[in-house]
Amino acid sequence: MAGAIIENMSTRKLCIVGGILLVFQVIAFLVGGLIAPSPTTAVPYTSVKCIDVRKNHHKTKWLMPWGPNHCKKLKDFDEAVSRQIEANDIVFAVHIPLPSKEMSPWFQFMLFIMQLDIAFKMDNDLKENAEITLDVSLAYRDDMFDDWEEIAHAIEIRKLKCTFGSPKTVESEGRHYDCDFLPFMEIGSVAHKYYLINIRLPVNDRKGINVGIGEIKDIRLVGIHQNGGFTKVWFAMKTFLTPSILIIMVWYWRRITLMTRAPVLLEKVIFALGISMTFINIPVEWFSIGFDWTWMLLFGDIRQGIFYAMLLSFWIIFCGEHMMDQNERNRLSGYWKQVGPIAVGSFCLFIFDMCERGVQLKNPFYSIWTTEVGTELAMAFIIVAGICLCLYFLFLCFMVFQVFRNISGKQSSLPAMSKARRLHYEGLIFRFKFLMLITLACAAMTVIFFIVSQVTEGHWKWGDITIQMNSAFFTGIYGMWNLYVFALMFLYAPSHKNYGEDQSNGDLGVNSGEELQLTTTITHVDGPMEVYKLARKEAQE
Repeated sequence: MAGAIIENMSTRKLCIVGGILLVFQVIAFLVGGLIAPSPTTAVPYTSVKCIDVRKNHHKTKWLMPWGPNHCKKLKDFDEAVSRQIEANDIVFAVHIPLPSKEMSPWFQFMLFIMQLDIAFKMDNDLKENAEITLDVSLAYRDDMFDDWEEIAHAIEIRKLKCTFGSPKTVESEGRHYDCDFLPFMEIGSVAHKYYLINIRLPVNDRKGINVGIGEIKDIRLVGIHQNGGFTKVWFAMKTFLTPSILIIMVWYWRRITLMTRAPVLLEKVIFALGISMTFINIPVEWFSIGFDWTWMLLFGDIRQGIFYAMLLSFWIIFCGEHMMDQNERNRLSGYWKQVGPIAVGSFCLFIFDMCERGVQLKNPFYSIWTTEVGTELAMAFIIVAGICLCLYFLFLCFMVFQVFRNISGKQSSLPAMSKARRLHYEGLIFRFKFLMLITLACAAMTVIFFIVSQVTEGHWKWGDITIQMNSAFFTGIYGMWNLYVFALMFLYAPSHKNYGEDQSNGDLGVNSGEELQLTTTITHVDGPMEVYKLARKEAQE
């Protein structure tokens, strides 16, 4: 009777905790949907064609598109031809941001893509597989009267992928090609107020540089940066969640250290998952407001990669600890076939990220996709990672199927137990199935909200209320995985309640050569985990 009361109280507590976590989950979505603005903003820029008549003997090489010291401008290339201005003397200048605005460290990053306006001309047609060579420079300053300081300079090559929807005849001259956007620049911090981009298109007929690229009319850029309001909400969430996960981690590990036995593998993996979640949560981004840390995007990718690799490993080990024989359980080496693809896939994605964002730390104009070798290398890493991911999910689905089949078979032992003991083990099975369903729900919500955020306009209107779906996706999914880790450590912390070890074997009539196993939830102070103590399994099996 006492066991039944204890188990009912435990189930009631579980429902209460589940309700509280659900409330926090709803709050996480509402914070992004109602409080935060859209995560990013796209700003179009049209370059100004400047005449570079200064050559090398002038003091400064930077050309401003507007302002008190603006450059001498060209309306179009027909004017350049009439004035006998060479292509090498034309610079496309873009000032960031637009007039009367300032950039802010709260914007976190800047991503630029390029669009070329190329007109068709019979005597200057765009060649197939044409490549454009860009001589690009980036500078900054924090006051409108300061001199520009160079950040980066590079010679970059981009492949042109353009189509022409009309017949290439004299009548079609002047019509524009339909060209794909080109990756232009990515920088991982916005530490300064003003930025200036100067783009030159050097022409060298002898070397074939910028020959056969058509008649370029304009260069347009689209700048994308994170919204400052979203950044503040995001930082606030990280600042709140960091101590929350830290507290539950300390409590969880303290419960384990109070045991007279050593921690088992599943307990260690849950704790490691908590560490990886804390690694993501720690709001080091606050320092990016005062420091020019261009490596923050790469650092963020590494943190997310560690967490997701740990999460995938946990799911495999969690299932395996409920189905493997006693001699194979509780050893990480027993999972090398399942964890191996995770390690290989994570390593491939890490190398890919280092080849892209790692190089961009020195050259923000670099893109691995701009060369054939780089594209093939990047695709190879992504394909290998995709194959590893598919293998992982095949392993995982097979293991989940085996675990549920194992549970169904072992439940036949329950009627032979006393009522209190039966209720206790039914509670353990319920918690296992509950966690599996929560895991599926979290994964499904992640996929669903990602799809919704991609196919919708970014916000929904409900009367006078505007819900930012993209922001709700980021804050909601981020909060959800924090709550998931929190729930794991709460549910799987060792219990110090005693249900009577000697009664267990008596209820089931287990012989000394037999062993019980199934689900891990509660651990006795001096005994092994309950995962090893429910389902009956003989040593010969």
